[in-house]
Amino acid sequence: MVIYGSIITPLSKRDTLFSDYSLLRVSPLGTIDWVEHEVPPHKLEEALAKHGETVESIASQFRELKRGEWIIPGFVDTHTHAPQFQNNGAGSQFELLDWLKYVTFPEEQKYADVEYAKKMYRRVVRGSLDLGTTMCCWYGTLHLEGTKVLADVLNELGQRAYVGKCNMDRESAPTYQEASADDSLRDTLSFITHVEGLSSQPSQALVRPILTPRFAISCTGPLLQGLGEIAKQHPHLPIQTHISENSAEIAYTKELFPHCATYAAVYDHYGLLRENTILAHGVHLEQSELDLIKSRGAGISHCPTSNFNLRSGAAHVGEWLDNGNKCGLGTDCSGGWTASMITTMQLASVCSKVVSYYTKGDDASITGRFSKTQFAKYQLPIQTVFWLATMGGAEVCCLQDKIGSLEPGKLFDAVHVSILPETDNMHIWYDESESLESMFERFMTNGDERNVSEVWVSGRTVGGRLFK
Repeated sequence: MVIYGSIITPLSKRDTLFSDYSLLRVSPLGTIDWVEHEVPPHKLEEALAKHGETVESIASQFRELKRGEWIIPGFVDTHTHAPQFQNNGAGSQFELLDWLKYVTFPEEQKYADVEYAKKMYRRVVRGSLDLGTTMCCWYGTLHLEGTKVLADVLNELGQRAYVGKCNMDRESAPTYQEASADDSLRDTLSFITHVEGLSSQPSQALVRPILTPRFAISCTGPLLQGLGEIAKQHPHLPIQTHISENSAEIAYTKELFPHCATYAAVYDHYGLLRENTILAHGVHLEQSELDLIKSRGAGISHCPTSNFNLRSGAAHVGEWLDNGNKCGLGTDCSGGWTASMITTMQLASVCSKVVSYYTKGDDASITGRFSKTQFAKYQLPIQTVFWLATMGGAEVCCLQDKIGSLEPGKLFDAVHVSILPETDNMHIWYDESESLESMFERFMTNGDERNVSEVWVSGRTVGGRLFK
């Protein structure tokens, strides 16, 4: 496939490439062979000739985009819960611990029924792909067979994913917790074997297993110890869990683990804090924890939709970035009410505005909203929010060499965006005379799933409004 048209891709936390006329070739293996930027129509043949191609030789593979359409890297959702989609929009009267008790655990228990899991997970994954999410970090339930179904569906429908069976042997509903640490560990190893068996080349697999201690409260010391041992035996196995989401959660965690000074120290104590660890939320992390997380190379998933919805707080993401912590975005359904990474980007921007209002800085640029030297205390630029949803997420997942931007050698995980009137999104005012940057700003502010025309993972069309 050869695509000709506008491309938008992150260059850094502050800079984005906006190219009105780009030429990009995708190999049969789904990687980006080459990209040429700023190729106006009269230079098209010249650009093709550089790569031994002609207009005639690529005719059957050629895709030309219209003005008001462009290609971006696929979104990387670094934190969400597949068995909670049924609850999206419910339970917002609760804060975290009561929300788990009265809303979440009762729904997750249903996934003991494999047939229910088959019905629901197909709908969940299909919806996530159609929203432009090409890579996702999924939590399943504690059920081995039900979570195998989730892995199978992900592999079939073609979403790149980390998927984990939850570990939770205490502090849950009496009918929704594992009988013992040994049972949990045995099922975890069985799940890893199942997922790795989905591909003949596990290192190149589309779907990979991830260790998933739900959060410290739900795991006994022996369970965390056992998971740490599994992690030590499998250094390339990623890990995901929650951290410092809610004040009551933090206080109870410290009560349960008095030998650890901080929440982050709990995971570190058990060998679960390392380069491929993904920590969700982090709203109330202490500076010493941010430093520890950075020293271990772990990443943080910022989940603004859920943090607002469950009144957990407004994370100071700018401080994380200034501190050098890896950071991406997560939808966190159903604490968050939508699986849309577009909405998540919009709320990440709002969150940064709320934080900046209460922590006004003194190094602003002419607009008074942004700083040229730091992120903390200022509104995050749109380019930074876009980076968090793409390259930032890729870094958190330790996949930055494979996805997150549109560069030669990387996998073609991408989204075809359209803001043309035919998408019927009345919130985006289309004017073809506007610059690509201005159109992108409108998409970032008012875009939704109607503007996601096509979605590719490794060059394979897997979703979007036009997907059949």
